[in-house]
Amino acid sequence: MKKRVLIIGLGLIGGSLALSIKKEHPDCEISGFDIEDGASKLALSLQIIDHITDDYLTEAKKSDFIILATPVQSAIQIIEELSSVSLKENCIITDVGSTKNSIVEKGKSLSNKGVYFIGGHPMAGSHKSGITASNIRLFENAYYIITPTKETPISKVIQLQNWLRGTKAKFMELEPNEHDKFTGMISHLPHVIASALVQQTGKLGEKHPVVSQLAAGGFRDITRIASASPAMWRDILLQNKEVLLDLLEDWDHSMKEARHMIENEDTEAIYTFFANAKKLRDGLPVGEKGALMPFNDLYVDVPDHPGVISDVTGILAKEKISITNIRIIEAREDIMGVLRLSFRSKEDLLLAKDVLENHMYETYDTP
Repeated sequence: MKKRVLIIGLGLIGGSLALSIKKEHPDCEISGFDIEDGASKLALSLQIIDHITDDYLTEAKKSDFIILATPVQSAIQIIEELSSVSLKENCIITDVGSTKNSIVEKGKSLSNKGVYFIGGHPMAGSHKSGITASNIRLFENAYYIITPTKETPISKVIQLQNWLRGTKAKFMELEPNEHDKFTGMISHLPHVIASALVQQTGKLGEKHPVVSQLAAGGFRDITRIASASPAMWRDILLQNKEVLLDLLEDWDHSMKEARHMIENEDTEAIYTFFANAKKLRDGLPVGEKGALMPFNDLYVDVPDHPGVISDVTGILAKEKISITNIRIIEAREDIMGVLRLSFRSKEDLLLAKDVLENHMYETYDTP
């Protein structure tokens, strides 16, 4: 009998997981549900799923593997609904949320039903969203955090990884509270800081419009993460409230120390502050996917000549290399301009770099 998979939530993550499961387990049948009927129909037409269901509770009763590819709060509500129906014995249920404590705690309500909830968090994403952005390579070499409880049998953890092996991700097990603390530091706090910087700059720009023009360069780049979904980040902050309050207190202390050394013109402390930061930053892994979505950017020096942009994009199109974003960083008369090309993966970036250099373009990427 064919194994049945149910994916609730057919966005970028749900669709990409469906593709990876379908490739690795071609004999299983994948049903999908989404609150937007159009997303379900599109997923079916693109052959990302095999069936559409408009009643996920009925479909869940027949499923061997269920993925909750929804925001955490929605996933918690779905678990509550699932706990009221008879599920298939040994069914494995997982989620993809950015916080784990609350949902793992809720998932315990399923343990006395002969099913197993194992929290999950694939640390991968894209600048694009929706089912049409689904990509079988989205999770390749990315960390995929799973958060089983002490009561979860090892055999079920292995089964979950076998279901997901087509992602080609690097699996890592963490306690739910460890996950929330670590991702709070390296993902959630940076989003808060970036958003605060953008708003502070916006207030200054209201009085001095030139600020917005100046912010179009490097400042815009270092605050790119502030463009993420407001609804998603509202939920993440509320779900990880206690961790973030502690982290913000530590951040406030660090900023007070920075202010103190500037007020006192402590040259040695200021130098050490930047030297330590440089050393730590330079020691971070290069070319690996982490909690923050990576920006696979390639910079191309281009002459001030009509048609140069179409030449670059044409070269890449001929090699079937997709560009997710393109931006002119600098282009002035009589000097070389710079194009920043963004790619879906590091592999696409390296291929583009090789192809463009073969056409005599000078390129570079920054870690």
